[in-house]
Formats: sequence, structure tokens, C-alpha cells
Amino acid sequence: MSMFCYQCEMSAPNGCGSTGANMGTCGKDENLSRLQDIMIFGLKGLSAYREHLNELNSAQTKSVDDVISETLYFTLTNVNFNFQDHINQLMKVGRAGVEVMDKLSNAHTNKFGIPTPVKVNQNDVEGKAILVSGHNLEMLEKLLIATENRGINIYTHSEMLPAHGYPQLRKYSHLKGNIGKSWFDQVDLMKKFKGTFVVNTNCIVPPKKSADYLDRVFTYKIVGIEGATQIIDDNFEELIEKTLQCEDTNMNENLFLTTGHHYKTILTLAPQILKAVQDGKISQFFVIAGCDAPGKAGNYYRDLAENLPKDCVIITSSCGKFRFNDIDFGEIEGTGIPRYLDLGQCNDSNGAVEIAKAVSAALNTPINDLPISIVLSWMEQKAVIILLALFSLGIKNIYLGPKPPQFVNEDIFNFLAENFNLHLTGEAKEDLEKLLIKKIA
Repeated sequence: MSMFCYQCEMSAPNGCGSTGANMGTCGKDENLSRLQDIMIFGLKGLSAYREHLNELNSAQTKSVDDVISETLYFTLTNVNFNFQDHINQLMKVGRAGVEVMDKLSNAHTNKFGIPTPVKVNQNDVEGKAILVSGHNLEMLEKLLIATENRGINIYTHSEMLPAHGYPQLRKYSHLKGNIGKSWFDQVDLMKKFKGTFVVNTNCIVPPKKSADYLDRVFTYKIVGIEGATQIIDDNFEELIEKTLQCEDTNMNENLFLTTGHHYKTILTLAPQILKAVQDGKISQFFVIAGCDAPGKAGNYYRDLAENLPKDCVIITSSCGKFRFNDIDFGEIEGTGIPRYLDLGQCNDSNGAVEIAKAVSAALNTPINDLPISIVLSWMEQKAVIILLALFSLGIKNIYLGPKPPQFVNEDIFNFLAENFNLHLTGEAKEDLEKLLIKKIA
């Protein structure tokens, strides 16, 4: 189907495009229809970050809210049929993405302190335990306060891993470590984990009705699942009581993950990093980041990271890092600079841009000419707003995978390839040969 739209009374039977037509009754063609779909997907991602910002500082959301409202209006029937106007509106959505991520980052560091590097116990669990998955750091803090001195240990999962880097969160001695990998391992993970499980943002995997752990699943605010228990008005008592009733969990894999490389911390190393670049000790930076999804296709990112030369630095964020964050990448020889830098959650993706801007200014070199390669994985709508944010900043030469978005047709992809030099990922080693500035001998 080249397009599909049934949003107004003029729609053809079963929807415009249902019989293969590439133009709607109103005159909207396939390209405009898909661009409007991308707007909606981008707004969904934007709304997620806006919601987190609103919880921490509601006074800062007005300009983002205005873009959301205006863009929704833009997609109404018979509003706009101009291709370039659609592109301009998408860039406006992207700029709102930049704004909301910058503001959210500042709100997090203002409240919880600037993250610093920390080694986190992985899959090392004991006693009565609560596992927290999602992005909502404020909820995690409230839970830590509520469970202090209650004989319960708190563990993070997936996008909650970066919480350990924040000084005001890791000061709680019962925030113990991380369990599991990306969001989609929940079903297998809950077979091993015997405590309660809280999901506070869009990271839920619906348990089957026959699942034997559904009574141990709790949800927070917007998250919901049939059979789970909703936490109301930040009252964690039912969760605490259920946790104390659960049997102890005992896991001991003696593993560690590293996190806490927030861009504000990395920028304090700017003189050492610039010297390493100028001395030829760092040849290239690779931003390997994004959302993870089930399936072997995501192994591309591990293959890419594993095969990077030892003089390359990996900058990452989001849950896609769980494809390779168990690897010890060591340091750039003779510098003490880690080769692996975890900026944090997906909403911390702005950190890669802040680092690139600082290097660009110091070297007096445009960002797109820096020795930085960007390889992203995408899964859902928050990845869409991150990509639009990068485009709105004029950043080019991005590789995107592991699968092409189905909502982008050939015309739109060709436009992105021509104007932003967007590439789709292929085979990891072949892509690496194209991306490396200093070729492997």
C-alpha cells in the first residue's frame, strides 16, 4: 500500500490508498501522507520527553507544547499541500526535540547532580528486591526514599541503568545494581527474579495471562497492563508489602557495567581529549547508540563496536548499548581516556551533540567534518524525534538500522539521502570499512 488515510469524511471506501492509489480524495499525495505520519511519530517521542520535563519543571514546557499543538493542526485535512512546508515543519519538530532534551538534561542534573563514571554490579542480587524499568528518575528517587530502612534492595533494568551515575540517587545504599539487558528480556528475566517489578515508562512487555509473575508486576502513571497493580499517587506501600512477601532472589554472576559519562562530565576532560586527537592517539569517535529491539539484526552494533580499532572512542546512549556494554573496551593507550563512554538514557542523546559542538569549536572545524561517525539503531517513536533533532541541527552522514523504517518511501529516503547523506546499515564490517577515516592496514 503506497499510502493510507481515513481521517476525514472524504476518504475513499476502506480508506484512501486501500486500492493502491497514491493520492487521497483531498489531493494529499503519498509523500505528504507519509511525512505527516513521521510528524505524528516524532510528536509521540517528543511528548514522552516533554512529560518527563513537565514532572520536573512544568514552567519550561510551553514552547514545546506549542510545537506539538501546531504540528497536530498542520496534519488536519486540507491544511497544507506543500512538500517543503512539510519538511520545514518536521525540522521545527526536530528543534523542539533538541530543546526538550537540553532542558530535561539540565532538570535531571539540577535535581540529581551531574553523573560521574561508576561501575555497576550486573546480575548480582540478594534478599527482598524491587526491579525498576523505564526512564523516570524522579519516580526512582521517590521509591528509594519510601523503601529506605525497609529491608528491600532496589535494582535497575534497561534504561534505568544510568541512574547509578547520579550522585543524589546512588547515595542510597539500597540502590544495589542492575539486572538484565534491554527492555525486551523481561519475560525470561522474571523467571529468575523473584521480587517485584515496576515499569514506569514505555518499556513494558505484556505478560501472558498464564505468566506466574503477573501478581508481582506494578505499573506507574501512564503505564498499564491487564492484571498488574497500578501505583496511585506515589503510594508505594502495596508494592513494599508485596515485595516483603516475595521469596528472596539470589543471583551472582560477578559482572560489571560502566555508566555515568554524562556530557557535562566528559567536557571536563576536553583538554585531554583534544590533545589525544591532535597527537593522533584518538583517530575517530563512533556514536553507536539508539533503541534496541528483539532479534539477531541488532547484533550488527556489537559486531561494529567489537571491530573498531583501539584508537577509536565509542559514545553511546539508550538501551541499544546493551548489545555491547558487557565488553571491556579499555582505554586509549597512554591517555587514561576510556574508549567506552555511556552518556545515559535515550533522552541524553543530546550529549553527543554537545561533545561534538565543543570539539568543533576547539578545532575550528564544522561538525560534519569532524572525525565522528554516527551509527544509530531505531525501534520506536522516541528514536524518530532524536533523528529529527539531529537533522534540524544540520548533522549529516548518519547510518540508520538495523531495518529501514516502513513509513519512509523511496522518494522521502532519496530526499534524506540527498540532503542529509543518510545511509541504511548493511553488513557491519563492510560499513566499518566505509566509515573509518584511517583505514586498517
